[in-house]
Parts: sequence; structure tokens; C-alpha cells
Amino acid sequence: MAVRKSLKSLFKPHLAALNAYTAVEPPEVLAQRYGVPLDKVAKLDANENPYGPSPSLAKALADQKGYSIYPDPLQRNVREALAAYTNTTPDRVIAGAGCDELIDLLVRLIVGPRDSVIDLPPTFGMYAVATHLEAGNVVTVPRNELFDVDVDAIRRRVHDRTKIIFLCNPNNPTGNLTPESTIRQLAELGPLLVVDETYHEFCGFTAAGLLDEFENLVVLRSLSKWAGLAGMRLGYGIMSPELVHQLMVIKQPYNISVASEVALFASLDDTDTLLQRVRTIVEERERMVAQMKKQRGIRVFPSKGNFLICRLTTKPAQQVHLELAKRGLFVRYFNTEPLKDCLRITVGLPEHTDRLAAALREILEK
Repeated sequence: MAVRKSLKSLFKPHLAALNAYTAVEPPEVLAQRYGVPLDKVAKLDANENPYGPSPSLAKALADQKGYSIYPDPLQRNVREALAAYTNTTPDRVIAGAGCDELIDLLVRLIVGPRDSVIDLPPTFGMYAVATHLEAGNVVTVPRNELFDVDVDAIRRRVHDRTKIIFLCNPNNPTGNLTPESTIRQLAELGPLLVVDETYHEFCGFTAAGLLDEFENLVVLRSLSKWAGLAGMRLGYGIMSPELVHQLMVIKQPYNISVASEVALFASLDDTDTLLQRVRTIVEERERMVAQMKKQRGIRVFPSKGNFLICRLTTKPAQQVHLELAKRGLFVRYFNTEPLKDCLRITVGLPEHTDRLAAALREILEK
């Protein structure tokens, strides 16, 4: 007779011990938790676009008749559209359910147990999570006090089993930009260099011009932020055709939904509107910086994203985070060094900035 085992005993040990990525809660959960009316919630904690998607999206989704048919597993039209938008060729492009899926696929393809991935904290947490899922070794090379990367320190940690270096650019959550000269140095180290350009449209800089020179370079992009499609889950990568081919082999066959395809085409048909909104957000970011600099007890770091990282110097960030939440202003608090005294604040609408500035004056000066 078979001995009955607990379910947990069947889990892979490295997955049973995995700490989940800390994701943000939806507005209705936050409103209920803090006793705030839903219409008073200013969600400034996930770098979402306050203007939403293209105005044409709702009609495009309503007019689509193909929801009962599986999408194209080879993403032909999607890849052609993205190639045209990024001035490359379709064989260099692959789409995913957000950049998260592409990060997962790259690690799954390349990293095995005891292989190493270089992570540059503070940065996007999914690089480490994806590595742990494959029983890989996360090698952390911390950024300096200005959140810049240290190429010499990275070089010292690269060895034969180093498979990937992840670089978020502009970096989330700190907002700073790594220059092309540094990216070139990192690419020359040999491992796959994945440059995550989720916030590309807010800064205008890209490493994509180096793709012909470095076969080991991958550029990731997203429509979550600039196009307001965070809920649609649509990201893409630009890389060598050989790497695209192999990722297409291992991905889920129908990973891009028909609705996501419709959202992509509607967005790319309306880039004038969406990129004007990006410019509006960048202008509001700079107004937000000016407001923050007037406030005693806050140090604001330069940002090229649609968010700011702010260090609290007179009151604990956790306390300020809670006080803002009670007022319906939800920002991101990380609770880990070196960001334990920091808040990351998404650039919202002008009225959100004004509410935030007034609340911070009240909280920090009483």
C-alpha cells in the first residue's frame, strides 16, 4: 500500500522555498482596506498611465469578431506591426504577455541549476524571481549611492557560468538612465545582456542601435506604460533572429490573446495621441519634481521614467506611506534597503500632484 505524502512534499524544494514577487493591489482592494471612497483613490503605486489607452480601443475591441478563434501562434501581424514601429525586421521581434513573460522565457531558455544571473539592485524584482524559478543563482551587484551601475564590480563577478546580466533602463524603481557607453561595456563581458526598456518612450533613449554589433544583446519593451495597456499584458523583445526562433519554440503557443492583438493595432494606429500623452506626463513629472523640491524632508532623485523616487529625511517612509494611503493617495513603499526610507511615486494627473503636495506638507510639517 502506497504511503500517503503531503502535497508540499511533492513540490520542488527550490520552488517551495520561493518568496513571491510583491505585486500592487487593485484600486477596489485599496479603497476597502483604508476606508477610502473608490472615486477618491489616486493610484500612484504601479507606474500606470493615468490617461488610459487610446480612445479608439473600446470600439476596436467591440468590433472584433474573432474572439472564438485562437490567435496566430507565430504572431505574424503582431511582429510586423512592432517591427515597423521600432524600425527593425519581424524576424528580430517576439511578443509576450508583458515583459514578465519574456523575462521568464529568456531565463528558462538559458539558465539552469547553479548557473548565475547578475542582478543590479535596487531594480525590478522579476529578474531575481525568474532566476529562482529555474534554480539559478542570483548574483547581486548593488548600484552606488546615485543608483548607477558599477561595471568593474560586475566584471569581477562574471565567470563561466554567468548566463545573463539584467539591466533596467531607465531603472525601475530609481528612474536613472545608464548611458550607451556603459551598456557597450556590459555587452562586451559576454553573457546575454537584457536591457529592459519598459520606460523607453518617456526618455527617448534606446540600446537597440547596438543590436547589429552585439548578438548577445536583448532589448525589451512594453505597451503597459506609454500606451496605457497594463491590463492587456503586452510586451515585446528585439533581439537576434536565432534567439527569437528559439523563444518561439518554447513559448506557449497562443500567448498573445486576440484582445491584446486588437489593443496593439489600435495603439500603433494612434501613436500621435499616445505620444502626446507621454509628453504631458513628462511635463507633469518635472512639475512634480519642482513641487517636491519645495518640501522640507524630501530628497528627489532625477528620473527619466513616469515616476519619481523620493527619500524621506525627517520621517519614516513607512509612516508617510500609511498617512498618504489614509488620504486615498497610494504610492509604493519597498521596505528593503537601500530604499527603506524611500517612496516611489507614479506621475499621475495634475490634480493628483496637487493632492499629493498638499498631503505631504500636512504630514511632514506637523
